[in-house]
Amino acid sequence: MKIGQALKMALRSIMGNKARSALTMLGIIIGIASVMTIVSTVNGMNKKSLEQFEAMGTNRVEVSCSLYNGQDAFEPLYNYCNSLGTELVLGVTPTGYCSPTVVYGSKSSTSMEKNQEQMWDSNGEMNTDLALPPQQYFGSDQYAVCNNFQLEKGRDISVIDIRKYNQVCVMGARAAKNFFNYANPVGETIQVNGNPFTVIGVYKEKDPSGPWSADNCIVYPYTTSRVIDPNVTMSDFVVKAASSEATTEVISRLSGFLTGLTNNNQNGWGYAYSNNQWQQSMNEQATMMSLVLGGIAAISLLVGGIGIMNIMLVTVTERTREIGIRRAIGARRSSIVAQFLIEAAMLCGMGGVIGILLGTGGTRLAGKFLVDMDIWPSAMITLGAFLLSVTLGIIFGIYPAAKASKLQPVEALRAE
Repeated sequence: MKIGQALKMALRSIMGNKARSALTMLGIIIGIASVMTIVSTVNGMNKKSLEQFEAMGTNRVEVSCSLYNGQDAFEPLYNYCNSLGTELVLGVTPTGYCSPTVVYGSKSSTSMEKNQEQMWDSNGEMNTDLALPPQQYFGSDQYAVCNNFQLEKGRDISVIDIRKYNQVCVMGARAAKNFFNYANPVGETIQVNGNPFTVIGVYKEKDPSGPWSADNCIVYPYTTSRVIDPNVTMSDFVVKAASSEATTEVISRLSGFLTGLTNNNQNGWGYAYSNNQWQQSMNEQATMMSLVLGGIAAISLLVGGIGIMNIMLVTVTERTREIGIRRAIGARRSSIVAQFLIEAAMLCGMGGVIGILLGTGGTRLAGKFLVDMDIWPSAMITLGAFLLSVTLGIIFGIYPAAKASKLQPVEALRAE
């Protein structure tokens, strides 16, 4: 028997019992839709997490250190990291946060704070055009390298700016737009807590996600903290490792250096850890959650497969006389097996297609309401879901097909 003929016979059998076929496919539909939604949503969450880490800068080593004698811990850290060479360390900077009032013309960071009350409209949508107050940091001449920024206009903070306490700053793309609209801010002067600071550069946009974008930032030389906010303490730093492979060695060397600097915690405290470790841990947890939830959802696939086997056994009983006639006129056992396997695979394949459509819709809804992302199932997941449904049909159709092929023609012809 030809494959085309077998497909027509299988389709005719399925369409001849529409209600029974639909109920039989229900377990496959629910299982495929559930597994697709769960796996695709978790993959989307992992992708979002990875984008956030990449926006901050990959291969970052977070360092916290403070000396009890009040000395600056950054200068010895800066000198040590630079001594390691670019094969291990690309840069080091403080991450001191500050919140002074920034004024340029009629625009002020204080007035921008009121915009936070209008972040969401009546439909629950985020107003991405609002100007929110910038995130402000004290950094070194290597701040851009450590935080994955690239310069678009002007120049970056230099070692001379650090040493001479120059009152300059570099703006992120969104902060520059909030204060200067589309004018070039380089060379302009802003007031920071009443002190004049010259804008010397603007970073390229790297995170166009909305008002809370990483581009909404202003960076000052860390030595100007005594002018902007003398109460700020520099105890948190970022070291940019040359690669993921170098991160472990950098952490090990920094841990030894911090132990010596603080005299084994007698003159202060210090430790180093990597965001890569947190990212790996988060990905492992997300994968574990995906496996557990996917396993629970896969139970419905097992139930659906058992339903397929059951209905195929019923089909064998209903078509016993037909099988007997075919066997009597010379049909081979392999033809009988192929016919029933094709019917089972087609039944599951149709259920798989419906499940994929529902799973795609479920993924879209889950992405919107759970993680506020536009998530689509990947082509690999979609193809894998379809192949899985067809494979289930074949696996659970083997026993009924084998039973049908073993029927003796004489006994089959006697069946009522």
